[in-house]
Amino acid sequence: MTTDSTNDPTSIYDFTVKDSNGNDVDLAIYKGKVLLIINVASKCGLTNSNYAELNQLYDKYKDKGLEILAFPCNQFGEEEPGSNDQIVDFVCTRFKSEFPIFDKIEVNGDNSIPLYKFLKTAKWGIFKDDIQWNFAKFLVDRDGQVVDRYYPTTSPLSAEQDIRKLLGVV
Repeated sequence: MTTDSTNDPTSIYDFTVKDSNGNDVDLAIYKGKVLLIINVASKCGLTNSNYAELNQLYDKYKDKGLEILAFPCNQFGEEEPGSNDQIVDFVCTRFKSEFPIFDKIEVNGDNSIPLYKFLKTAKWGIFKDDIQWNFAKFLVDRDGQVVDRYYPTTSPLSAEQDIRKLLGVV
């Protein structure tokens, strides 16, 4: 269960989420970082290309202040059916991903975690605030504010210019 520490959050730093081991993670630990927050799935047609490109971005910019936060979600076509351990094993073994994988969550509906309710309120999608599918991406600046939202079919590398701008990389 993901919680928010305030009734009226002003940034993503006001939230606490669960990591893949069930431990609380206060998102304030990411203060000063540029974040790409994504709902991920292991069995989606977009899985291979997204993880490959996310790894490229992470490898290229992690030392410059980029953090990628991946939240497994099974709400779309049941494409993330595994346990947290199975998901982490898949991502780390198959894709060699080094960015953090969090607890499996819901991004839409009554059980949507507070962080995703905040993200969706900050940047509207095509269907009002609902996440359309796996691999929807939110770009968050160093102050914890959502500055952009990318559709599931948008390649992670398409966000590179926006990421570079927020990182101050020329």
